[in-house]
Amino acid sequence: MTTWQELRQVSLSEYTDAADGWGKVSSRANAAKDRVDNEMLGKLRETQKGETATAAIGDLERLSRNYQYIHTECGLIRTALNGLAAELEAPKNKLKRALQLAEDNKFTVKADGSVQYPAAVPFASGNATATPGAPIPLLPGSAEGGADRNKALAEQIAEDIAAAVREADEIDGRYARVLRKLKTTDGLDVTDAMFADAAQDTRDLQKAAGDYAKASDIPQGKSAADNAAWWKSLDAERQAEYATLYPASIGALDGLPSAVRDDANRMVLAETRAKYQLELNSFPAEPARYVANPNGSYPAAVESEDWRKWKSRKEELEKGLKGMNAIQKRFDAPPSEGLPPAFLLGFDAKGTGRAIIANGNPDTADNTAVYVPGTTARLEGIGGDINRMTEMWRAANTEAPGETTSTITWLGYDPPQAIVSEATEKQWAYDGSPKLNDFMDGLEAAQGGADASHTTVIGHSYGSTVVGDASNKGDLSADDIIVAGSPGMLVAEADDLDVPKGHVWSAAAGDDFVPTGGKLAGLGGRKWDVHTWNGIPYDAGYIQTVPSDEAFGAHRMDVDTSGHSDYWKRDSLSLRNQALVVVGDYHRVEEDD
Repeated sequence: MTTWQELRQVSLSEYTDAADGWGKVSSRANAAKDRVDNEMLGKLRETQKGETATAAIGDLERLSRNYQYIHTECGLIRTALNGLAAELEAPKNKLKRALQLAEDNKFTVKADGSVQYPAAVPFASGNATATPGAPIPLLPGSAEGGADRNKALAEQIAEDIAAAVREADEIDGRYARVLRKLKTTDGLDVTDAMFADAAQDTRDLQKAAGDYAKASDIPQGKSAADNAAWWKSLDAERQAEYATLYPASIGALDGLPSAVRDDANRMVLAETRAKYQLELNSFPAEPARYVANPNGSYPAAVESEDWRKWKSRKEELEKGLKGMNAIQKRFDAPPSEGLPPAFLLGFDAKGTGRAIIANGNPDTADNTAVYVPGTTARLEGIGGDINRMTEMWRAANTEAPGETTSTITWLGYDPPQAIVSEATEKQWAYDGSPKLNDFMDGLEAAQGGADASHTTVIGHSYGSTVVGDASNKGDLSADDIIVAGSPGMLVAEADDLDVPKGHVWSAAAGDDFVPTGGKLAGLGGRKWDVHTWNGIPYDAGYIQTVPSDEAFGAHRMDVDTSGHSDYWKRDSLSLRNQALVVVGDYHRVEEDD
């Protein structure tokens, strides 16, 4: 138990100085991880083959994980020490005021916290002692009704001393429990279990440091500009503490710098990946699939509920790991692929999963393209969507080699998972479009304004419907819109979309039947159709229009690919035309006559 003498003597600056030291270790570990990943692993994978190279790559991968773990755990220690110092300041100041008040009144504070004071005449002579818990006759400083002012004041001082010690004890206990757990075993191998433990350490510190760094301090439901303003209001140390303590929240916050979101989301990815792998490694044996029909009727055997739950969870883990491994594969791309560093701007494994991956830093890019996937997109298949945007980056970089381009895969909403009947419903777009608008606003805020980067939104399949509704709901932060295989954008004409006139582009292969299906489902827009007969105009009624229709009014780009999913095929005209729009080289786009 803390004594008042210990609380008086404690030097809070020693905690904050130590926190600074742990913070430096955390930052250096993060920088070292980046060097291992970007400067060493990629080159080694590209240039070296054989058993020795495989072993060396394994060692470097382990080193990268070690640095990630050090970065996380040391960041938690820094935050815990700063939180401890910050919270101890209040009881320490309370004690200081109480001791000063005792000294001013020539009272004596004893070792046990009781307060000796001169008794007032005529009640008694000599000294008396006040202890915490004694009834206080009147407020300190009052002598009404002949009360003993010294007695009241001494008892209040004793109460304040005891309260300060109790508060300090409670604070010390909270942080001590967390700090005792922030330790590791000897050795160089950071295992999945250790990453899972780091996630638990983070949750424990969130509870312990709730009064120091509150989750409620992080903006919720605010604009990207408000989020950015809040972040800029924090000094560098507080920024690092929030990112360490609430990585999922910071990583999801639109408007923050991409490097900050990437660092936070990679922490979440590493810990989630470890958790999934651990659970899969220890997954129970398969239970009996069939059991006797409890109704005693046909069929004689039915699938058991235990088996269905077992199968569902196992598939959930396997599919989640497939998506996470695909993200990691992009991080591990060798230099021969010529790609810029990747940034993880969003990640969540729950449900069908969310992931936002950028090729290159969009905050500093001359050109930015944001790709919105459509029906059946989910974390499990994110690798295919990532590949589409790596191909887009290559093509854009080829067409504008003197400029910087960032291409982003935005799986930031819940897409429909079935063509019938989910992909025929508009609600998926209604739910997803506000999230897309928030993300686009966040990009603009992080880039420094609307004119900082030429921005294009690319919607594939149902993703174009989301883009259309985002445009309908507000100010879409984009200069151009490209749609491929669009079933409709919930508007009748290109000019209804929130980009400058003439900046909507459509691609549709001849054998892509999704646009026709979109018309039947009513995902297009209703437009009054006017025909002529012998030169005389007449009204033909309302028609459904989608972007590939001439009546829609978009630039219809030439397509040399087939089907619904090949628009990003390497070296294709379909891809090149999109890339030319992304870099703003419109006059070279080949359009359908």
